[in-house]
Amino acid sequence: MNIKEAKQEVVNTVKAYLEKDSAGDYLIPAVRQRPVLLMGPPGIGKTQIMEQVARECKIALVAYTITHHTRQSAVGLPFIEKEEFGGKEYAVTEYTMSEIIASIYHKMRSTGLLEGILFIDEINCVSETLAPTMLQFLQCKTFGSQAVPKGWIIVAAGNPPEYNKSVREFDMVTLDRVRRMDIEADYHVWKEYARKEQVHPALLSYLELRPKNFYKVEADVDGLQFVTARGWEDFSDLLKAYESLKIPVTQEVVHEFLRHADVAEDVAAYLDLYRKYQDDYGIEGILQGDVPTEVYQRVSRAGFDEKISVTGLLLDGLLREMAAFCWEKELTDAWYLYLKEYRSQIGQAKDAKECYLSLLKQEEEAFGQKKAAGLYTRREVQLYGSLLAFLKESCPAGGLGAEESFEKAKEGFGRQAEKLSKAEEKAGKATENAFDFMETAFAAGEEMVLFVTELTLSQEGAVFLSEYECSRYHKYNKELLIGSRRRELLSELER
Repeated sequence: MNIKEAKQEVVNTVKAYLEKDSAGDYLIPAVRQRPVLLMGPPGIGKTQIMEQVARECKIALVAYTITHHTRQSAVGLPFIEKEEFGGKEYAVTEYTMSEIIASIYHKMRSTGLLEGILFIDEINCVSETLAPTMLQFLQCKTFGSQAVPKGWIIVAAGNPPEYNKSVREFDMVTLDRVRRMDIEADYHVWKEYARKEQVHPALLSYLELRPKNFYKVEADVDGLQFVTARGWEDFSDLLKAYESLKIPVTQEVVHEFLRHADVAEDVAAYLDLYRKYQDDYGIEGILQGDVPTEVYQRVSRAGFDEKISVTGLLLDGLLREMAAFCWEKELTDAWYLYLKEYRSQIGQAKDAKECYLSLLKQEEEAFGQKKAAGLYTRREVQLYGSLLAFLKESCPAGGLGAEESFEKAKEGFGRQAEKLSKAEEKAGKATENAFDFMETAFAAGEEMVLFVTELTLSQEGAVFLSEYECSRYHKYNKELLIGSRRRELLSELER
């Protein structure tokens, strides 16, 4: 299965394991809640999907890479306790609480979440001294003498032996007590995630042309060469930082992340071309409706790779405008809900300002708890942080009546609504100008298929186009038969 399918199955497992009967007991007893074992190549996103599952299910997550641990930190340290048997006192060895088990209780205390996932990565790559402990953990759900708390689901991940020399095979007794899911790398599934995480558009454009280079592991006379999903994402962050600082990205830098010499060389060359296309075609001008005649002349003579790259550049510029609209919309919607709640409480409040501050305090506390529990993405942390800052600025002065206080509190929201309107207008014009260019340059060719398909699949595009009526988007979306035409296009790209 691919990583998306694995994530959904883990979500289903969490829901099933945490479902309770009328008496409040877990529907599936803890003894029958088999740990999930994800087996797949390194760097395909096993850890990331655990973070997503925890956020979606609103439960806690404690994650460990077990190869960083010793037997003592996993099991606990021994100490001597006195016990009496048959009227005689004996010295008995007991163990302190495992660091891993203790971290679960710390998480429960700090977040208030009593249910969660304990995720153990690289579980089949442990040292010889720790291997029996890991087998005990999977079979009995204990570390040493301490059991994993009720309501905590065990998910472990490991690498197949062809990717790691330290791998230890599990015996049948262990495998008969877990739910094993074998995962394979899938570029098209990863791309959905990459769009949301804003992986650099140049890398996505490159992979659209060279999808076979997304994940490679090869051994030759020079040793192991590889490219992983983790490598693309980490390189994306560095690439954006280097661009901001105007630091050149050399082939050697690319190879530090994409550890395959041929792929690194190809990516470095493509990045140079991508920047050249960006300058030569004037993407910002196209989105503003300013397209010189020579741009159309050049694109008509361009090769397939160049046309696809220009389409990717245009798509990226348009999605940035749509993302700006989405940001303002989410901010406006959240602000509206706050004011709606304030409106419902202000009539019964003794002091309108104190009512506002009390509601604001509740929002801040809820934000802090969810942030500490890891239930927010990085973008959501920024969004709600901005909202709280705006709400503080909009606090009405003391001594005002209910109606006057509400009107004062609403002033900032009015300005935010204007920003939303301008963002929608700007994104709308960019959308129409982008379609003007695509129609003139490519008509209903493969480039238009790719353009419309990516708008449909992107989160920003879906949100914006559900609000903004673009007749040409709906026309091409219907006429180009997205599913079948897209498959044909991708098959051609892969050839």
